[in-house]
Amino acid sequence: MNRALQYAVASVALATMSVGAARAQILEDSTSASANPYASLVTASPSAVTEAQPVVTDWADRGVRPASAVMPVNPEALPTSASWIVPASESPSYVDAEVYCEGDPWTQQTLIAPPDGGPWYWQVLPDGLIYRSYWAGPREPRLGVTMFRNQNGDSFWDPTVGARVALLRFGGGDPLHPQGWELQAEGAAMARLTLDDVRDLESVDFRGGTFLAYGVSNWQFKFGYYHVSSHLGDEFALAHPGSLADRVNYVRDSLVAGASFYPIPELRLYSEAGYGLNVDGGAEPWEFQFGTELSKAGPTGLAGSPFLAANVHLREEVDFGGDFTVQAGWLWRGTSGQTLRLGAHYLNGKSTQYQNFDTFEEQIGAGLWYDF
Repeated sequence: MNRALQYAVASVALATMSVGAARAQILEDSTSASANPYASLVTASPSAVTEAQPVVTDWADRGVRPASAVMPVNPEALPTSASWIVPASESPSYVDAEVYCEGDPWTQQTLIAPPDGGPWYWQVLPDGLIYRSYWAGPREPRLGVTMFRNQNGDSFWDPTVGARVALLRFGGGDPLHPQGWELQAEGAAMARLTLDDVRDLESVDFRGGTFLAYGVSNWQFKFGYYHVSSHLGDEFALAHPGSLADRVNYVRDSLVAGASFYPIPELRLYSEAGYGLNVDGGAEPWEFQFGTELSKAGPTGLAGSPFLAANVHLREEVDFGGDFTVQAGWLWRGTSGQTLRLGAHYLNGKSTQYQNFDTFEEQIGAGLWYDF
């Protein structure tokens, strides 16, 4: 009986020890698992590991970076994978809003960039003109009217309805003094009407042409073609029976080359030569033109500015005589170089109407002229 009791006590003690050992083992395993949940993936005897330096990439400095690329710098922050790619220079911790508002966001590509003319780029229907009409040229395309009395005491008004415009330019964007290459077109109707109660249309000359202009620094050049033809007025023909039999079919198809120069911003000098490839009605091939213009440079504002202009036009059909014109008065110039002039007018020489190309005139009067 005593032996059986001893066996029973020993068995209970052994079972108690086994349960305690098992519990201790479970607690140890649980503690190890919470400390390293990936312990089962690590080999019992790890092999040697060779540490490599992270690759650092220097990005080229391209000026101000987008706002999304600017990050606050915290010197106490631990390095991360993002610190493996770093800029070549220190970045500011803020972005100046004015940086993103300056300049043209749609910058133009340029092939030529003269130091004094700005970048050159393609422009359709650009502002301004590289080569402008001559102010005192009585046969230049523009909008305007000249009222005068001639040497016989007869009064007339000569309206001009037309314009010179730029169609295409590869050049700078300054509308007041553009530079580069430019394709221009011109057209005008230059009429003569009597300045009396009847207002008869005596004659009208039609002109149209196209030119290639080039401007660089203070120089401007043009080369192109123009056509001019003269027509007798229907009201004059009705008032003078038989005049249609005496009308002239004055026609000129000319190649023209011209040059213009500004020695100072206020003064323009110019000259041109034309040769008629096709002439008729008394016209002959050669013609020459030169003159000068003087006025305040740049936009004038509401006050305006005085101006003076003179022009000489010589033609082969009148033995290289022609006409001399001078105009003076007040002008207003806009931001694109368009000019409105009001002033006195004087012309001495052959008629400005080609129906009477060989007739002498002395015109004294005034006019209002607008050049685009």
